[in-house]
Amino acid sequence: MPLDAPSAVGGPDDASRFAALQTILDQRYSCRAFRPQPLAHGTIAQILQLAQRTASWCNAQPWQVIVVSGEATSRLSNALLGARHRPPAPDYPWPREYHGAYQARRRECGLALYEAVGVARGDREAAARQALENFRFFGAPHVAIVTSDEALGVYGAVDCGAYVSNFMLAATSLGVATVPQAALASRADVLRAHFDLPDDRRVVCGISFGLADDAHPANGFRTTRAGLEEVVTWVDD
Repeated sequence: MPLDAPSAVGGPDDASRFAALQTILDQRYSCRAFRPQPLAHGTIAQILQLAQRTASWCNAQPWQVIVVSGEATSRLSNALLGARHRPPAPDYPWPREYHGAYQARRRECGLALYEAVGVARGDREAAARQALENFRFFGAPHVAIVTSDEALGVYGAVDCGAYVSNFMLAATSLGVATVPQAALASRADVLRAHFDLPDDRRVVCGISFGLADDAHPANGFRTTRAGLEEVVTWVDD
């Protein structure tokens, strides 16, 4: 839904910047079907350079990023699929539970995806097959693995979350589709062995990216956003 035009604060350029950011935010979505064509190295570098402007606590910039392309993408996928029967082993613990509005939003997203790709409610086998697409990167030709420094704890992970958001927005501005994936972090042990990560690195998440397959039904839905009245408390007095 279009937002109100910004108030004139610093001049007429404010409105155009606001509109540009709104357009990028409106266009970004989690892509779950990609075309196989690789991106030019220069395009990926542009995304990384823009994401590098992310703010971080004390300017620590805790993120380290492994960008996987070409045959390396297939090798990583095979490694992850080979470990698909292992229990999850993330470096950062999963949410203890989803409840209330969080569970409702999670369920809405999941049901919309399943409906788009033809997974019937209650069909656990089909749902499991769809979940495995995470380890095939939904067909994306590129994957970014984002890690943080162990000593920075949750705050390093928070900074990396901001980096992931800016990576996706930078990609969207260049016509590149993305999907952030906690599923890849669920196999942190596999990633650590595959990339020979040092003991002080913690896997935050992965980002699969490339050109969207707009004809694929998995890309035919969009998630909703809560209204301000659900998430903002105004304190004026």
